[in-house]
Amino acid sequence: MQDKVSAKGFALGYIGSSIQLIINLILIMKPELFAITDSSFAPRFSFLFTGIWWIAFAFITFKHLPERTAQVNYQGNLFNKGFKELLSVFVSLKENALLKTFLISFFFYNMGVQTVMYVASLFGAKELNMKADELIVTVLIIQFVGIAGAYLFSFLSKKFSNATAIIIAVFVWIFICICAYYTYTSMQFYALGFTVGMVMGGIQSLSRSTYSKMLPVTKDHASYFSFYDICDKIGLVLGTASYGLIEEITGNMRNSVIALVSYFLLGLYFLFILSKSLKKANSLT
Repeated sequence: MQDKVSAKGFALGYIGSSIQLIINLILIMKPELFAITDSSFAPRFSFLFTGIWWIAFAFITFKHLPERTAQVNYQGNLFNKGFKELLSVFVSLKENALLKTFLISFFFYNMGVQTVMYVASLFGAKELNMKADELIVTVLIIQFVGIAGAYLFSFLSKKFSNATAIIIAVFVWIFICICAYYTYTSMQFYALGFTVGMVMGGIQSLSRSTYSKMLPVTKDHASYFSFYDICDKIGLVLGTASYGLIEEITGNMRNSVIALVSYFLLGLYFLFILSKSLKKANSLT
């Protein structure tokens, strides 16, 4: 049930963030409904409300999530121990070729995914001259469609395999980058946002569940998922930095978008290697 549970987690996240975004949007665009006369108060309060929302729902986790899922000895310096645990995960990858291949693939294709998600609004504003309300509509489209996308790719993984489903998603991401290069109208951008939402939810939830299936037997899952998160964040930094650098050099953001295809192609290459290795391993068993 790992794929299904991961899909449900992301779907609920998209639902919650969409509800909160709609509330803030109403607050900012219709402040008179709340008897607000100061034009700067609503945007400022929306940030405060986001923090309150975050804290309030976090208490559900604090109350119900078990303190520990495994008995681990936490002696010594906790700060140093964190780095030692990450290093031990890195060393363990030498003995787990499949997990290593997946992480390399994830690092590259996720670099493209995260960059697209973070710069989509900048692309709409700068290249298409879209207004703030139009960009917010695009964000809502992506969020709501992401719910369906998470469950769709959970279904595809069950019907085919996790590797095959992710390969399908990466091909769609490549298609998105190519289409973005030729996007010039708001309606085209909305259609692109719909497609992004469909594969965004799918590739995020499926990547996490695929990783969980490939972990070795361990009592310290937190270290492995922390390492996974570091791959995610480093990829985001490098992806957005290269995006900005290419725009700076060429003077055109569209060139940055099309350059993202190279990250997806690298991820796809290692996914094919992973898929081939998994088929070989299954045939031997």
